[in-house]
Amino acid sequence: MRQPPYRTFSSFLRERFGQRVQKITLDAGLSCPHRDKENRGGCIYCNARGSGTGALSRGIGLKEQIEAQMDAMARRYKAKAFIAYFQSYSNTYADLRTLKAVYDTILPYPRIVGLAIGTRPDCIDEDKLALISSYASDRLVWMEYGLQSASDRTLELINRGHDVETFTRAVELTSAFGLRICAHVIIGLPGEGMNDFLATARLVSSLPVTDVKIHMLYIARGTGLEHLYREGRYTPMTLESYVQAAACFIAHLREDIVVQRITGDPHEDELAAPAWALDKRQVLDAVHREMELKDLRQGSRCTGP
Repeated sequence: MRQPPYRTFSSFLRERFGQRVQKITLDAGLSCPHRDKENRGGCIYCNARGSGTGALSRGIGLKEQIEAQMDAMARRYKAKAFIAYFQSYSNTYADLRTLKAVYDTILPYPRIVGLAIGTRPDCIDEDKLALISSYASDRLVWMEYGLQSASDRTLELINRGHDVETFTRAVELTSAFGLRICAHVIIGLPGEGMNDFLATARLVSSLPVTDVKIHMLYIARGTGLEHLYREGRYTPMTLESYVQAAACFIAHLREDIVVQRITGDPHEDELAAPAWALDKRQVLDAVHREMELKDLRQGSRCTGP
């Protein structure tokens, strides 16, 4: 298979560890300040599961989650090394004692060689980063922050609950602790077009961001976005439009940034639209073809440093 025209996560991990490393996604049962505080309701695209598995609410503890997923990934992919990814909701939204107890669950497992913590940029501080960086002496550790868009207008429209400057401050603070930083961005947000997508790529490239996850805006059931869709006030992108935007986004991205993903990954039972979002392989192949056709590669249109 031809190597994609961007720096993939799998190749980065193989370079770093010399073997296949598989991610396991964990639900620590934490919540989100954007939902808890002042009844703000959360982002318009986020449902009650908070982009997670809901495992803890079903009575599956962290130890059980870790061991079951490692066993499954070892059988399926022959993986011998793993990254623990705390994914659901905001995984720095608790006091330090609680967070330490959560993160410490990985310590008995030497096969866990990495730690990734997903959270919001308005839910981090120096004390939390000091705690998280303490796990980096013998592991690859990084933070995952949701930016979504470089437009404050868009962030307000989607009820994000923070502005671009908050994201920038979080990135700069995290960089000072020597941690890797993965920015989450969304292509297809209401009111945005190609100029907005590329402005987000330029912002990410201008900051000490090391990784990026590019998501397509799919419509999950039970969200504010679904109401807009049902009322005819939001139309999701076509596959063709998304492919063109994602390919151009990557071309405007700084070439050293690791592209961890280039599409969303909705659960079939929660997806309202578009149907093509369920075929991840189709999207990946289409983006790769588009970049080859247009002679694009990561960084080929990046004008930053």
